[in-house]
Amino acid sequence: MKGAGAADRAGRQIRVGLDVGGTKIDAVAVDATGEIIGRHRRPTGWGEEAVVESIVASVAALADEAGLPISRIGSVGIGIPGLVDAEAGRVVHAVNLGVESLDLADRAERALGVPFRVENDVKAAALGAAVLSGVTGSMAYLNLGTGVAAGIVLDGRIWRGARGTAGEVGHISVDPRGRLCGCGQRGCVETFCGGGALARAWGRPGALPIRDIFDAADAGDPLASALRDDLYHGAAAAVRVLVLSADVETVIIGGGLTALGDRLENGVRAALHAGAEASPFMRSLRLDERIELLPAGSPAAAFGAALVGASITEKEIVPHG
Repeated sequence: MKGAGAADRAGRQIRVGLDVGGTKIDAVAVDATGEIIGRHRRPTGWGEEAVVESIVASVAALADEAGLPISRIGSVGIGIPGLVDAEAGRVVHAVNLGVESLDLADRAERALGVPFRVENDVKAAALGAAVLSGVTGSMAYLNLGTGVAAGIVLDGRIWRGARGTAGEVGHISVDPRGRLCGCGQRGCVETFCGGGALARAWGRPGALPIRDIFDAADAGDPLASALRDDLYHGAAAAVRVLVLSADVETVIIGGGLTALGDRLENGVRAALHAGAEASPFMRSLRLDERIELLPAGSPAAAFGAALVGASITEKEIVPHG
């Protein structure tokens, strides 16, 4: 809250985190010990006004369901896709939300009277994944969803790099003769293992195209088998880039494609193992042993946003449990 004193803020113990996606908002309430004490999901609005309204409504509904007065909420963190100016609390070019430029923190603060902080959704998820997975050293979070993105956490701090793009592997080209990417390059990692690119290459109707691809591959469909192999190849390439460039100990894989469970994890492990067979150096890195999947439905992204809101993103990680 603007103008709120330190004593007032110290008296508030509950941190709220919101993972704002293209279709839904996942909100969690976190107590002073790091335990999640409430969770609420609702649809995301389209356009700047609707996004602000749905965020405010999410906080209010979460507080109501958890039996918390708004006055108990000390901070709210928002993880949102797009380019984020964390200091200004502004998000720009969040195209999946119909947002061109929005002073989100200021607008939400004025509506609720609670301090807000805003962070890129994948960076917030990386922080949450580090805590919920018990990682205390270095890790990368690889988000496999409609697109592909990553965030890096080193000793409890988000590593942003010089211009905030550290760890962003989705648009590294690994095949200059490959499929055209939305960014204008060919053969980007995202064209291999992004859900949107795979669905377009599949070209068949269905509510769950990536699951359909896997099922058809199991049944012997040659196109499906090739696309499934592409997914494994692209995800393995992303893991290699993250480990070789930042030497992270662990790569945690999250995002919508983790709903595939062992079918995804085992395939990526096999691709990493096969890719290292001819190289003693790559074998020594044991990349296939350094990945893990977040459980389906994990609150990591919203939990990480709660840590962002608590203004500890670049200072410390709160122990969980």
